[in-house]
Amino acid sequence: MVTTLALVPEVISFSVVAGVDPMVSLVASIVLAVAMSVLGGRPGMVTAAAGSVALVIAPLVHEHGVQYVLPTVLLAGVIQVVFGLAGLARLMRFIPRSVMIGFVNALGVLIFMAQVPHVLNVPLIAYALFALTLAIIFLLPRFTKVVPSPLAAIVVVTAIVIIAGLTVPNVSDEGPLTGRMPGITPFLAPLDVETLKLILPTALSVAFVGLMETLLTARLVDDITDTPSHKGRESWALGVSNIFAGFYGGIAGCAMIGQTVLNVKTGQARTRISTLVAGVFLLALVTGLSPVMGQIPMVALAAVMMVVAVTTIDWHSVKPSTLKRMPLPETIVMGMTVAVVVLTGNLAYGVLVGVVLAMVLFARRVAHVINVERTVAADGRSVRYEVVGPLFFGSSNDLVEHFAYADDPESVTIDLGRAQIWDASTVAALDSIEAKYGSHGATVTIQGLDQRSTAFHRRLSGHLSADG
Repeated sequence: MVTTLALVPEVISFSVVAGVDPMVSLVASIVLAVAMSVLGGRPGMVTAAAGSVALVIAPLVHEHGVQYVLPTVLLAGVIQVVFGLAGLARLMRFIPRSVMIGFVNALGVLIFMAQVPHVLNVPLIAYALFALTLAIIFLLPRFTKVVPSPLAAIVVVTAIVIIAGLTVPNVSDEGPLTGRMPGITPFLAPLDVETLKLILPTALSVAFVGLMETLLTARLVDDITDTPSHKGRESWALGVSNIFAGFYGGIAGCAMIGQTVLNVKTGQARTRISTLVAGVFLLALVTGLSPVMGQIPMVALAAVMMVVAVTTIDWHSVKPSTLKRMPLPETIVMGMTVAVVVLTGNLAYGVLVGVVLAMVLFARRVAHVINVERTVAADGRSVRYEVVGPLFFGSSNDLVEHFAYADDPESVTIDLGRAQIWDASTVAALDSIEAKYGSHGATVTIQGLDQRSTAFHRRLSGHLSADG
């Protein structure tokens, strides 16, 4: 229930960003929450109309009109279903720990920053309500844990505002709440190739931004709860749920990271019942309790979400003692991930930059781990080189420089028993070494390769240049 209350103002705010009616986003969030409770692969994770999706879809709405939202959402849903059924969710294993920590820390910063406008330029009494909300959140658990302290804080502060007739910014200020449910979303866009060309870029962005945030959030919940999730199922379920939300509601969504952390950490939720209750409670709020929901002070919700933000950040990861022990490249990747997310407001961009940077730094590190030992035979008529380490584009480009072409005898053996060939760059490097020795009248024998590397080398050797 607290999760739902924290969800409402964000969903309404995001609908304004996307250029759609607040009821569209609220109803879509109900559909998403209920559908994912049944279909999803990560119990306890809250799915609703999200800000990242709103930011992606907003330019299309502003330039071409709201009628293109439904086909965009439907196409994005189909892409997500294909992604999940094809097993591509396994690619998430390639996201390094440093990027994941940066993602979590950036998430905490974004959640906190999103609440700051709600506590600025407000009446003085609002600050008193803000302080009271924090006091209840932190002090109530010392006396009882039967009632979640954030829920108690929101109820108490809202009751004070209503009874005392106080005028402070509330949920209804974020957008009108009519309480009327819309019908099936009409398909108003032309069904032709031109529409497909128009919506395809946005649909791809909606699909992959939604998948990235959802799968990263699922991984975060896995870590918090120490339980596994089915990422493939989560992916196709998100696609199916977005198709449902498109037809009845009108906009797509993905995992709501802040609300999920609130649900799993603060609410200790572990089952599908929690998110089902969130969806049903949101339905009740939208249809029957709109007047009451509209009077919830924004400062109360801001206080709850700020506490969530502070507890979300992995403070251990930014301690000076931890940073001293961590390898510098890992710290750089974490910092860059946080910086990009905070500057762009988009978690997907931060993760993408973090992963690419981590790959570059990793390749740079691994490129220098190969070792080449040269041993000349006692009779001086042959030489043996033993290569140790992984051979790929980063390391094999320097491999050519480890051989004494002019000084070596006519018989050269290269032992790769403690190395493996991983790409065509390595095969090209070995061909180049053989060619250089050939120009000096020497013969090269390559030995020690495992079965896979041998087959790979035979298939490409001699065929990577115009002469081959």
